Amino acid sequence: MSLSKFFVLSALHHKPMHGYEVVQTVDRTTKGCCSPTEGTVYPMLNEFEAGGYLSAHSEIVQGRERKIYALTDKGREAFQTAVEAWLEATDCIVAGKAAADALARSRKQSRS
Repeated sequence: MSLSKFFVLSALHHKPMHGYEVVQTVDRTTKGCCSPTEGTVYPMLNEFEAGGYLSAHSEIVQGRERKIYALTDKGREAFQTAVEAWLEATDCIVAGKAAADALARSRKQSRS
C-alpha cells in the first residue's frame, strides 16, 4: 500500500470526514511531509469506496452538501494490516541504518 493511501486510511481511522477534510488532516498529521491534492485524494476515496473499504453518505457541512466517508470493517482490517506492514518496513529501515552506522564507525576506527 502506498504511503499516501496509508495516510488517508489513517485519517479516516480516527473519524469519518469529507474529502477536503481528509486532505487537510493528512497534511497536518504528517507536518506537510505528505500533502496530497484533492485531485489525488478523491479518486483514492472512490477506489476505496468501490472496493468496500469505505462507506459514504451525504451531509450538509457549513452550508454545503459533502460526501462523508467512513471506514467499513473491511477498511479497518486493511488499515490494521497496513499498520503492521509499515511497522515491519520501519523496523527494517531502522535496522539497516543501525548496521550502516556500525559499519561506518568500524571503518572510521580502523583508519585511526
